[in-house]
Amino acid sequence: MKRLKPVERSREADAPEVPIPVKRPRRLRRTPGMRELVAENAVNVKDLIEPLFVVPGSGVRREIASMPGIYQQSVDRIAEDAKAAAQAGIRALLLFGIPAHKDERASGLADPAGEVQRAIAALKRAAPELLVIADLCACEYTSHGHCGLLDERGNVDNDRTLALLGAGALSYAEAGADLVAPSDMMDGRVAAIRHALDAHGHLEVGILSYAVKYASAFYGPFRDAAESAPAFGDRRSHQMDPPNAREAIKEALLDVDEGADMVMVKPALPYLDVLWRVKQAVNVPVAVYNVSGEYAMIKAAARQGWIDEDRVVDELLVGCKRAGADAIVTYFARSFAARH
Repeated sequence: MKRLKPVERSREADAPEVPIPVKRPRRLRRTPGMRELVAENAVNVKDLIEPLFVVPGSGVRREIASMPGIYQQSVDRIAEDAKAAAQAGIRALLLFGIPAHKDERASGLADPAGEVQRAIAALKRAAPELLVIADLCACEYTSHGHCGLLDERGNVDNDRTLALLGAGALSYAEAGADLVAPSDMMDGRVAAIRHALDAHGHLEVGILSYAVKYASAFYGPFRDAAESAPAFGDRRSHQMDPPNAREAIKEALLDVDEGADMVMVKPALPYLDVLWRVKQAVNVPVAVYNVSGEYAMIKAAARQGWIDEDRVVDELLVGCKRAGADAIVTYFARSFAARH
């Protein structure tokens, strides 16, 4: 069959001439060097805070099933791990403790011989250059798993819990912590902690307040790691409701007024808009917590081959920086440091 030659069509006859663009943003995307030159935001290892979980015993290094690559460790092992973190370039660690004994009074929280207190001292000996931050909440220490002492009706008693938090902060400061990080969301806790620290001469110990902590479904794997799931009920009476953003500003400003040196937004990914709002509202450094559920989802998808873990992590962290984070708490800190 004979082929017909295609009819040449006149551009002038059939369509208006498309103007050649003068402004070409793609010029600045052509090569890796060009993209790096004009990058508006960048994540540095020094921006990252790595969480660590300390447990009773000796020689313990137990992987957390729902958080692959993250471990519960005894004080001796966590001190060695801290050296490795420092060598990788990480500058700050956030400690969570799981005590040998739990009770309704959270008596282990302020125990000078507690796991966190001993770990703080051990980390300061092993890697003095590291900034050691101690998470401060009753949930790991109470037999019921709630973030404070309970009243006779089983509700968290805000005001009775403040004295407990002050005592815990004092014990962490005396062990050598650089910052205490109250994560309980009790009203007035920052003022109570600042008063307790200052009254005992710990004027230089800072407060990194979880000022904006949502009652999130993304905390599940953390509760495996910290063994802190509530025995009944939930934490919605004190943690923030996900639909609320204006309330986040109120919480952050209250904590700054009470003496917080830094504030934190938790979780990260569903609340980057809130992070941005908080950053615009306060005049202190702002951190964000890339939480366990976010970590676990990425790990699970990467293991299935559905995503490129390293690229996703880089994108996540730079998104936090773009939204205003000065510091990022992340379980990806070590793997990020190994690549950068």
